[in-house]
Amino acid sequence: MSDISPLVKRSLVDQALDQLRLRINQGAWVVGQRLPTEPELSAELGISRNTVREAMRVLAFSGLIEIRQGDGSYLRAVVDPLDTVKALSRCTAEQARETRHILEVEAIGLAALRRTDEDLQALREALGVSGSHYHGDLDTYIACDLVFHRRLVAAAHNPALSELYGYFSSIVGAQLRHCLNITPRRQELFDLHIELLDAVEQRDPERAKALSRRLINEP
Repeated sequence: MSDISPLVKRSLVDQALDQLRLRINQGAWVVGQRLPTEPELSAELGISRNTVREAMRVLAFSGLIEIRQGDGSYLRAVVDPLDTVKALSRCTAEQARETRHILEVEAIGLAALRRTDEDLQALREALGVSGSHYHGDLDTYIACDLVFHRRLVAAAHNPALSELYGYFSSIVGAQLRHCLNITPRRQELFDLHIELLDAVEQRDPERAKALSRRLINEP
């Protein structure tokens, strides 16, 4: 009897997804471009329209394309966000810390230079809500703290940074949860957030970056 296991037959939808992702990776379409219609893709790939439709739904769910009813499908991204999230979930605590230094610290430095009065109002509001939960339920506090940090990054007014940090913030939350489950919440740690907001308000990028580094390096 052979020891070779039989090959698992992959579904037509999986094969269609491979072909569509290959075209996206090869630059067949640019972001914002309208994709070929289902009949056109069906003829090109040699598969049924139902299979194409299911594959397109998967791509829409993952954020690669946008399906507009009555208008067609449009390319939203060339990198699968789900693959990004999976890669982030495998990073170590030290790798997460390094990434925060590269991404968050620099973004906050820019925020100190570019913030608007509307940004400051949104940041004060977020910090106030975060502070009211600091000594309460941990998950609620972490959710509020992430809103504050996302608004800090948004104040840099760089959509690419905001998008990257949006993906990465789940890792920040997991890191924070791990730390706060081990060490008690100290008021001086929250006070660093207040100082950080003050540095952004005073348009002091170097001080803002230094405070951001302290927050990231806290055990």
